[in-house]
Parts: sequence; structure tokens; C-alpha cells
Amino acid sequence: MTSLKAREDTSSSPTILAVDDNPTALHLLVSTLKRENYQVLTATNGIEAMDILEQHGESIDTILLDRMMPEMDGMEVTKRVLKNPPLKYIPIIMQTAADKPEEISEGIKAGVFYYLTKPIERSMLLSIVSSAIKEIQQRRVLEAEMRRHRMSFGLVEVLKSSCRTLEEAESISSFLANCFPDAERALTGISELLFNAVEHGNLSIDYDEKTTLMDSNSWREEVEKRLQLPEFASKKVTVIFERKDETYYLQVTDQGKGFNWKSFMQFDPSRASHNHGRGIAMANIIAFDRLLYNDAGNQVTAVMKKQAPTKDTDDYWG
Repeated sequence: MTSLKAREDTSSSPTILAVDDNPTALHLLVSTLKRENYQVLTATNGIEAMDILEQHGESIDTILLDRMMPEMDGMEVTKRVLKNPPLKYIPIIMQTAADKPEEISEGIKAGVFYYLTKPIERSMLLSIVSSAIKEIQQRRVLEAEMRRHRMSFGLVEVLKSSCRTLEEAESISSFLANCFPDAERALTGISELLFNAVEHGNLSIDYDEKTTLMDSNSWREEVEKRLQLPEFASKKVTVIFERKDETYYLQVTDQGKGFNWKSFMQFDPSRASHNHGRGIAMANIIAFDRLLYNDAGNQVTAVMKKQAPTKDTDDYWG
């Protein structure tokens, strides 16, 4: 398959839609992003932003969105984006002068998993933008691979596999997503759970370490380095898929010591400005109907029912 690493090496500069009604703030955002070789489209209000998205949505990698704007504010733009199938997986970074936890929670509940508080620090801005772009690039690679694999997956009842590397996790994710009744929805959850099992489980990269690695853009290199170390070389992630009538199960088991999974099942507003830490919450809230961990946290079972989801996912993706 074409890995995310290969995609990053060959793709053109990512495109960001920056939306802010303050000309000075918008100019500062644009100049900062262009210095990092990003392509930048701009809008001064929500109506302009939606016009641009409807015309150029397929080429936009991330939306940097001001919350407080006249005519159509950031929350309304978010709702419209997430109800538009071609647009709804574009990461939205909400920027606001308000730092109240309840307002950040409102944005997260609407589907915004990235948040920046004004005044925005340059290093924080670039870190969050980089993380959001990697998210959408990974998803697009996996979607393309998923479509390539698509055939008579509805006939699969039980499947067992294993992976050791991130590339193998990507391949299994795009393959297994087709076995679920809603492949697009399942894709995010499967890839997040497998990546978590490889990097945090088998390779023992903890939360703070990943923060540092993401900041220095060396996360993938560290993963590759650890995969070669004797203490990690034989560790694998076991993946079991099973369909029973109208219910679909995915069990992922790593060989790590586990982690405090309870802290990550819901998205904590205090982590809204972090450059990672959204994966399990996204799998739990968006992708699956239920997510069940063992006590240690080194085994998780994801459940999806064929009928309408039991939880109100409309609040997240429309």
C-alpha cells in the first residue's frame, strides 16, 4: 500500500482555510503559515468560508476557524461542515478569545477536536496545524486503500490477523473497515486503536513522550527506531474481527503493560490544545457504538451494530 510516510514525501504543500473577521489577526495567521510553506485560503466570515469549502473542499486539508464572527459564527460553520459528507472529515481548529472550559466543551461536542485560545502562540499554532494535517492525510491514504480492498466483505464472519508496524496497522485498518456496515465511520476508529496498540502499547511511547516527538516532528522516526530494538522486535498486535448476526466486533490486543484508558474515553477540554490524545475518544464517540477495555488497558473490544447507532452521533458528525 502507499503509506502515510510516502504520501508526506510526495504530496504538494497542504492547503489551509483560515477564517477570521479581524484583518490583523488574519494577516498574522496567513504570514505565519506561509512561512512554513502552507497554501492558505482566507475568508472573513462564515458565509465566505462555506462558499470556499463548497468550491474547493476536496483540496482543503484543515480549517482554522474563528469562533466569534458576524453573520455566521464558527459554531454554525462547524455544524454545516459536519453535515456535509464531502467535508465532514476535514479537521477543524477552533480559535477563540474565550478560554472557558464550557465553551471549549461545546466546540468539542459539536465535533471540534482541536482548539486554540487567543492570543495564539506561534509554536502552538504550528504544532496543532501539523497534527491536524497529518490526521487528514492519514485518513485520505486509508480511504484510498479501503476502496481498493472493497469486494465481498459482507461475507466475512471471522478474521484474525496481526501487525507490528504502523504501515501494517494502516493496511489492516483499510482492509477491515470494509467488513463493517459503515466502513467510513469504522475506518477512523480501527486505525486509531491499532496505532495506539503499536506505539503506546507495544513500543511503550507514553503521552508526554509523544507530545515531545510530535513537537519535533520525529514521532514516526522514533517508532521505526524502537521497532528495531531487541526488547520490542518480537511484539505484535493481535486483531480479531467477528460478525454475529447484526453486531460487529473488533478485538485489539497488544503486548504492553496497559494504560489508564478511563482518562481517554471522553475528550478532556484540558487537552484541547494538545497536538495528540484524541484517538480513543474519537473511536469511542464517533466510530463505534461501544468501546470496552480490559482492566489493564492492553485489550479493547469495539462494537458496531448494523442498525442505527445507539448513541447520538449527530452531535459529532451529523
